[in-house]
Amino acid sequence: MENIFIDTLIGQVRALDQFGTWANREDEEILKEKYVKSKEELKNIPVIADIDEMQIQDIRLIYQSVALAFEKETGVMCSVVMEMSHEGFGRAVVIADKIVIVNKFFKDAHRFSFRTYEKLVEEGEKMVQDAIKIYNEYKK
Repeated sequence: MENIFIDTLIGQVRALDQFGTWANREDEEILKEKYVKSKEELKNIPVIADIDEMQIQDIRLIYQSVALAFEKETGVMCSVVMEMSHEGFGRAVVIADKIVIVNKFFKDAHRFSFRTYEKLVEEGEKMVQDAIKIYNEYKK
């Protein structure tokens, strides 16, 4: 099944693979490694901790993928604005024209993940569809 969000996300992730580290790995395997954590894995991550630059980049890729998928679906260009403190508090916003089509606040972003790969697919597609709906509702 083709999913524009997942196709865009894996394209973004693979574009950052400068040395071909993931060349022989399946798309789903790579995305699971980056974005899926079980409840047991989350228990091992402290509630209070600093977020590293790689985690911030991985979160940004989610919202860049939503923006790019939105652009592919509508032909309207987007911008992603993301601000994140070293403690994992922040915000990601996707803007199309003058309309905020995605607005997400973070706390404990170092624990950002999805429980299953299917949930990643579902949530990503939902963000894209909601963004299109919001844009169509508020465009002039």
